[in-house]
Amino acid sequence: MKTRGLIDIAELSTAEIDAMMDVAQDIVDHPENYSEKCKGKKLATLFYEASTRTRLSFESAMLDLGGSVIGFSDAQSSSVSKGESVADTARTIECFADIAAMRHPKEGAPLVAQMHVDIPIINAGDGGHNHPTQTLTDLFTIRREIGHLDNLVIGCCGDLKFGRTVHSLVTAMSRYPGVRFVFVSPEELRIPEHVRSEVLDAHNIPYVETTSLEDVMPELDILYMTRVQRERFFNEADYLRLRDSYILTPEKLKMAKSDMRVLHPLPRVNEISVAVDDDPRAAYFRQVRNGKFIRMALILKLLAANNA
Repeated sequence: MKTRGLIDIAELSTAEIDAMMDVAQDIVDHPENYSEKCKGKKLATLFYEASTRTRLSFESAMLDLGGSVIGFSDAQSSSVSKGESVADTARTIECFADIAAMRHPKEGAPLVAQMHVDIPIINAGDGGHNHPTQTLTDLFTIRREIGHLDNLVIGCCGDLKFGRTVHSLVTAMSRYPGVRFVFVSPEELRIPEHVRSEVLDAHNIPYVETTSLEDVMPELDILYMTRVQRERFFNEADYLRLRDSYILTPEKLKMAKSDMRVLHPLPRVNEISVAVDDDPRAAYFRQVRNGKFIRMALILKLLAANNA
């Protein structure tokens, strides 16, 4: 590993990501070999923002490795409510834990924490910026579902402006050969300029932007659906106007390839009909399960690097 923790998916090379996925797959195949790998180690979960899957996935990962978990799932139940800084909270946690996962509504907060401590800090989502462990989950899911990460057409649909999972996924997948992106969104929620210029254009990655999901559905290998995020909007009227821009239904799936896969970082609101859930191409709940295995692999790598 190139850093003590993981703040941005770009910190990992494709070789490191591939090796981590190999470990995750071995955990799937031989869980008994990993049940005491982190015995005596503590993970702190510092969640300043609501979470179900990410927080429980981290906690389950550490428990399945034989470790233990401390932390908070609501910042108001911690000294943050008294005005404690991110740096001071991190330095306090360092006294009790061997590794920490932090989710924060402000971009850059996990990086600030990492700058003040010597234990590994894992970014579990910072504002609309980055969500590297969700991206590792997405990559591992694609590899398990499709069998490879190269030569794919990946459609990203919904909130591409504020969607940190999309930003991280584009950054990671752009380094695999033969990948092409199709971005489907309302004009107001297009992929940000910095992602286009710093990732796509900088590496000559082909992509198209459209407002029509139906027009591009037949060419997709992966459809990555996202919700329109109420918590990122300053204007409630804008959220209400855009929230139902795209709803995936069985009728729309009829236009897709038989081996296409639907991913979603969840939570789902109404952008995927529950009628889609039984379609074998719907991989989003398998994606949730995969998140535990890849986070187990990440925790092992970071702790090994930090103790080297």
